[in-house]
Amino acid sequence: MDERFSGKVAIVTGAAGGIGAAIADRLAREGATVVIADLDPAAADAKAKAIGAAHGRPAIGLACDVGDEGQVEACVETILTKFSRLDIIVNNAGLMTFKPLSEWVSEDWYKVLRVDLLGAAFFTKQAFLHMAASGGAIVNIASVHALETSANAAPYSAAKAALLSLTRTTSIEGRARNIRANAVLPGAIDTPMLWDNPNLKSGAETIDKADVGTPEDIAAAVAFLASDDAKFITGTTLAVDGGRLAKL
Repeated sequence: MDERFSGKVAIVTGAAGGIGAAIADRLAREGATVVIADLDPAAADAKAKAIGAAHGRPAIGLACDVGDEGQVEACVETILTKFSRLDIIVNNAGLMTFKPLSEWVSEDWYKVLRVDLLGAAFFTKQAFLHMAASGGAIVNIASVHALETSANAAPYSAAKAALLSLTRTTSIEGRARNIRANAVLPGAIDTPMLWDNPNLKSGAETIDKADVGTPEDIAAAVAFLASDDAKFITGTTLAVDGGRLAKL
């Protein structure tokens, strides 16, 4: 496989498992030095070591609560101190909780929004402050829930919809800094987040197995958008859902 990211440093948030882990693996396989940022420091370190062993290139794990701006700043400072550059940010960390609208309280909303929206905003700020003049790429992992959603997931859907707006604003303001920003909309992906969904467990929502993709499907899309192959693509949203949104 071509090393499209040779010499580049990428951070992937929420990358100790699931979609984030697949993205980190793909970027490393294509030549990137990868930073695994995760709430679980042991899991982040273990994933980084696995990537180093598999791909023969440096990778590090960092503990980071993406909803804490101070931790985001510290994370980026560590990357710059160790590698002297930051070229790619993949805002993947996400949280999904379930409750009817009538039962949500402010703390419930903040819990989801701080991770699913503010985490991406904090890392975007750091990109604007610290990416080199040559620029870089930001890929935000949103969800098909940003466009079509279901009951009992209002904060998650709202956060992902707002993330698309943040992506567009980032692409506009980032143009002068040579920073591109795009979003990926995963559909039903074979991860614990999908199968632990109480709507699925209760039968309120059903998913055809033919509509279920893999984390590697998302990783491939992210790698394209983060690469120079997509150098003229910014502010766009790419659905990776097996055509699920296209169905009438």
